[in-house]
Amino acid sequence: MQLRLKKYTLPLKHTFSISRESHDTQDTLIAALSLNGHTGYGEATSNPYYKITLDSMIAEIEQVRDSIEAFDFTTPAVLHQFLVDQKLSNFAICAIDLAAHDLYGKLLGKPLYEIWGTTIDKYPITNYTIGIDTLGKMVKKMKEVPWPIYKIKLGTKDDIGIVKELRKHTDSVFRIDANCAWTAKETVLNAPLLKNLGVEFLEQPLKADDWEGMEKVIHKSVLPIIADESCIVENDVEKCGLHFSGINIKLTKCGGLTPALRMIKKARGLGLKVMVGCMTESTVGISAIAQLLPQLDYVDMDGPLLIKRDIADGVQILKNGELIFPSLGGSGITLRT
Repeated sequence: MQLRLKKYTLPLKHTFSISRESHDTQDTLIAALSLNGHTGYGEATSNPYYKITLDSMIAEIEQVRDSIEAFDFTTPAVLHQFLVDQKLSNFAICAIDLAAHDLYGKLLGKPLYEIWGTTIDKYPITNYTIGIDTLGKMVKKMKEVPWPIYKIKLGTKDDIGIVKELRKHTDSVFRIDANCAWTAKETVLNAPLLKNLGVEFLEQPLKADDWEGMEKVIHKSVLPIIADESCIVENDVEKCGLHFSGINIKLTKCGGLTPALRMIKKARGLGLKVMVGCMTESTVGISAIAQLLPQLDYVDMDGPLLIKRDIADGVQILKNGELIFPSLGGSGITLRT
């Protein structure tokens, strides 16, 4: 196989703020694997919270470049295990794993969802994320993109007031993501107020390691609680089964589609709802997420809607949230530049 790596800085349409950070651009790494006239593409974004940079990912991958290119590629799962054995970070593994899946599907001439035995007759609609900002700007962002489901980032001194004001301007479903900013007491008190404001669920209200707090919340909250920062890798799923209503899987955090498929299966066995979320990826990463849609209850794959200029073509998100899947195999990705 031939391996190529390329760095991009994706400019965002608006400053994106959550409870712990803000940024105007998103750095992302695109990996390309080529074999027998076909090329698969994968993506992993940088993330300061997890201390992952483009340069750190590239340095990891370059150390094993020769081994990857000499690898006898059969299935993505086999390559994924090889990368795990090389002790690469999950972010670096994700870029390669997504490229391997896209390549695998293209070699077979089938989309991944079909290879996995699913159909796209029915799938959940992505939410559109409204980052923390002034009330006026949050309302403006919402009006710029009328959408059936909004994920609202919270973690301010007036979270309930924000939701009350946003509710005046739309009848759409709300989802709340506090990004670890609340206490257990705040969560339990906020839940009924937010439920009355049309909120569907709360995502990661407490700090990732506050299992004692989540034990209290899961038994007292009137809204479902979805794990994000508390559910990074496969081994986290079982513990989340006792503390959450569902999990939000991030491909970059867990190491790609290969472990995500196992996490979905394990979560279903525990009776958990399943969501897959994005990290402001381009259409490269989002097209990979889209292959999982038939297996999901919820999805957050609005990355291409948040950036000014995309770098690829693949699964296309329409204004009503419906999708157009490309005729190519794999994740259906073609790189523009």
